[in-house]
Amino acid sequence: MTIQLPDADGRLRTYEPRTEPLAVTPGAPLTSRTVFSAAHVVADPFADVTPDSPAAVDWDATLAFRRHLWSHGLGVAEAMDTAQRGMGLDWVGAAELIRRSAAEARAVGGRIACGVGTDQLASGTLAEVRAAYEEQLAVVEASGAQAILMASRALVAAARGPEDYLEVYGHLLRQAADPVILHWLGPMFDPALEGYWGSSDLDAATDTFLEVIAAHPDKVDGIKVSLLDARREIDLRRRLPQGVRCYTGDDFHYPELIAGDDQGFSHALLGVFDPLGPLAAEAVRVLDTGDTAGFRALLDPTVELSRHLFQAPTRFYKTGVVFLAWLAGHQSHFTMVGGLQSARSLPHFARAYELADSLGLFPDPKLAEERMKNLLALYGVAR
Repeated sequence: MTIQLPDADGRLRTYEPRTEPLAVTPGAPLTSRTVFSAAHVVADPFADVTPDSPAAVDWDATLAFRRHLWSHGLGVAEAMDTAQRGMGLDWVGAAELIRRSAAEARAVGGRIACGVGTDQLASGTLAEVRAAYEEQLAVVEASGAQAILMASRALVAAARGPEDYLEVYGHLLRQAADPVILHWLGPMFDPALEGYWGSSDLDAATDTFLEVIAAHPDKVDGIKVSLLDARREIDLRRRLPQGVRCYTGDDFHYPELIAGDDQGFSHALLGVFDPLGPLAAEAVRVLDTGDTAGFRALLDPTVELSRHLFQAPTRFYKTGVVFLAWLAGHQSHFTMVGGLQSARSLPHFARAYELADSLGLFPDPKLAEERMKNLLALYGVAR
């Protein structure tokens, strides 16, 4: 069987889907790296909502997807940007997601860390930013999950310089019950975060970031770096205090960063490990045996798909992630909170399908093919 896929120029070309998925099954716990998948939320397709409405979430499908990730030994990074924080999912919805997912994690013995931000606040003073962070930190800690201090749009707007970041983060770290993960999200993921840490000069911003960590090393489990700059991440992780981990958030260079070098390596907290979950876990198990070449042989071929999903405008990568979850059978529909399923083009979807299929990511290739054909027919491509 073949399928006609549109290319970037609008021309149809013939593609022959594979007939068997990559053979990957849940295995032993991961040991050499700590790996989180930032998981997406599944929208309720029958909810009568508009793009401006609060998110309507299909809780059963959302939690089932997290159980899928846990079954392969991955941790879940909950209520992050992959879950459409600030792009369809508001704080009320995120708080409910955190509570439900943390309870599910306890029930199945899964690892979970949850995003703490200020998205209940459109703008405000530094005191109001601190209070918003504190409210969210209390929810995460009460749930029993580890906290991830996310970058704040409101802090960017309120801060006058690096000293305000030092004050706000220092205040939060002093009161955190347990070590947290700090998240530096670059403006390619959210343009409103330009100039984070008080400067658009990344060298100066890095110095401020490291100053925050150096002042509270006992309260920082690790840092997640999402700048899509492998050299900068390597330089940064070499400057971290002993015992503070680097979790790569670089969806362009993750195989080399996780594999590491003779001076260290990165752990992982990645949005692309949502669609790549089972394959990523299998690759890390190979790495656990000391077989770096085998790890790279499994993970390197996935980079083309990841770069496609995260191509500019990068913040819309979530659309491709949910699209692949639909094709893989993890949800019954291709609907997203906020109507974000419209954020990518048909040629983009077609290429994502082709790349994912070639990797064997679909447990049921025939189902994925049929769903892709249904989408093509919706756009007017004859079956």
